[in-house]
Amino acid sequence: MTTTDAGLAGSHATESARQGSSNQRASGAAADPERVSAVVGAALEGIRSAIREHRVTYSEFDAFKRWLIDVSDTGEWPLFLDVYLEYEVERVAAEDQAGSTGTILGPFWLDDQVRLQSPATLPMRDDEPGTPFVLAGQVRSTDGEPLAGATVDIWHTDDEGWYSGFAEKPPAGNLRGVVTCDDDGRFEIHTRKPAPYTIPLDGPTGKLTETAGWSPWRPAHLHLLVSAPGRRTVTTQLFFTGDEYLDSDVASATKPELILDPRPTGNGAEIRSDYDFVLETG
Repeated sequence: MTTTDAGLAGSHATESARQGSSNQRASGAAADPERVSAVVGAALEGIRSAIREHRVTYSEFDAFKRWLIDVSDTGEWPLFLDVYLEYEVERVAAEDQAGSTGTILGPFWLDDQVRLQSPATLPMRDDEPGTPFVLAGQVRSTDGEPLAGATVDIWHTDDEGWYSGFAEKPPAGNLRGVVTCDDDGRFEIHTRKPAPYTIPLDGPTGKLTETAGWSPWRPAHLHLLVSAPGRRTVTTQLFFTGDEYLDSDVASATKPELILDPRPTGNGAEIRSDYDFVLETG
């Protein structure tokens, strides 16, 4: 992503969060006052401890308040929270989960994308740039049973690091789709290999990242929500071997089990990876 899309990406991410991305994981349970007191109290004490330890000045405190206002004004709360906090929430959730390895959802999921039957080709421009890429595999239960009719909701950037729906350049729905597996739970998805990208650098999240000297890059990756009736949805990402940003992912979302090693198919420049998913009972 270039440094011109923070406002657009932020507003769209905020609206997406309001409309449904949290529905992929939320239980809908009412807030428990004791739980709120414990968690928020611990978070506030962590901030107060940092103030004491680092002798925070009033000028730094005022700068922090201005930064919070900027995050709100640009709608970047989903971006900031998903980049810097979601991976810890996902790690806690994974402690009690079986099935395939998951990772963060991130702020760029969109509901109501085109539904396709496997084998499928994701919507793309006639001259879509990038290396042709095929992701194939099977969705099974934890006891090895193929899950007929399972779905693979997939989205990713184009060859320049842009997400459709969060930047002006790609058309709506570009490189997004919900693919229904065949009767044996198998899927085959034709698309383009995504590119690494930086989080938007002109907004407050990007400015904080650069000021702190942290890497703003995300390695190239595919986002997936893999689901089947009666099964827990696996929220995950798949990465690519050799990517220079695997060890410096700004979102801390990479895991060794999620790294693909694509091979040539013999069909021109096309490459392919096979990756199976296992879903536990929901």
